[in-house]
Parts: sequence; structure tokens; C-alpha cells
Amino acid sequence: MTKQEKLAVINGLTEQLNAYPHFYLTDIEALNAEQTAALRRQCFEKKIKLVVVKNTLLQKALDASEIDFEALNPVLVGTTAVLFTEVANAPAKMLKELKSKKVEKPALKAAYAEEGIYVGAEQLDALCSIKSKNE
Repeated sequence: MTKQEKLAVINGLTEQLNAYPHFYLTDIEALNAEQTAALRRQCFEKKIKLVVVKNTLLQKALDASEIDFEALNPVLVGTTAVLFTEVANAPAKMLKELKSKKVEKPALKAAYAEEGIYVGAEQLDALCSIKSKNE
């Protein structure tokens, strides 16, 4: 990947970070093509934008953002997918539903929802309980 391509990815991620009010960082390591396609389909149905990114590029986009995301730095390891959403609890509910079906991945790493940072998979219940505007 050339320097210009990396810069374009970083700028695109920064725009999405500023455009969407909420995002989740998930671990999707070890998902095969069929599982990934099913996850993308489910995200599309729930109006969640799924983007798989390199951690270093995401780190630079987070640094370039208007908000201080330094608390997210420790979770930027392994394979990371970002779930961008307009509804704060939609990805959390989807992840919890998958977990109830004994699906281990995608696993929550961290989230930025309702102007708060949630780090760790144990935050899933707290994220599910966030009330959306419609609720």
C-alpha cells in the first residue's frame, strides 16, 4: 500500500468517525468467508456500516479526530472491524444476539457510544441498555 493510499484510508476513516455518532471496535479474527458475509448481511439489515481496517491506520484516524480516543489504544491489536452506527445500542444488541447463539466472534473490544468510551467485552450489557431516541 502506497503512502497516498494509506492517507486516503486514514482520511476516509476520520470522515466516518466524525460523521457517525457511535462506533464499536470488534474482534473478527478466525471468521471464514461465509461467516463474514453473514455478518455483513446482518449489519446491512440493521443499518450498521462494517469496515475492516488495519490497526495502525485506525489509530492515525482516531488521533486525527476531534475527540480524544486515547483510551481505545490498548484494544487496537489483532484483527479489528469497526461498526459505525446512528443508533447507539444497535451493534450491542446484534452482538448479544450472536453471543446467545453460541457464536464467539465477533467479540466486542470497545465502543464509543453516547459520548462515552466503553472498553472490554464485559461492557456489552451496559451498551445494550443505552436507550435510543425511538425508545
